[in-house]
Amino acid sequence: MNIDTALKEAMAVEGAIGVALVDYESGMSLGTLGGGQGLDLELAAAGNTEVVRSKMRTLASLAMDDVIEDILITLGRQYHLIRPLTSSKGTLFLYLALDRSRSNLALARHGLKRIESGLEL
Repeated sequence: MNIDTALKEAMAVEGAIGVALVDYESGMSLGTLGGGQGLDLELAAAGNTEVVRSKMRTLASLAMDDVIEDILITLGRQYHLIRPLTSSKGTLFLYLALDRSRSNLALARHGLKRIESGLEL
């Protein structure tokens, strides 16, 4: 699937508020969908770039031979799910914001994994 289709699939996840595909080297979004009042996806994408970079540096510093599946940020009313894509897809991550009262975190994680596997860049 292409980027537009991947973003639409992510927005079909129950409780989705907004989604972005982001390059964590540059901090630039390759695409966004959703968001709106209270969720500036461009700003969130740039901020989450720092989260991903920091975790990548920490893994390298610890010489951990492992990969990050996802990073979860839990807010009072939202979940923010960050999924770095496999290295074959470059330095990209999917960022999905969810309404905590309408979402199922396990299903959202599964959905992002499925989207990642079908994404062709």
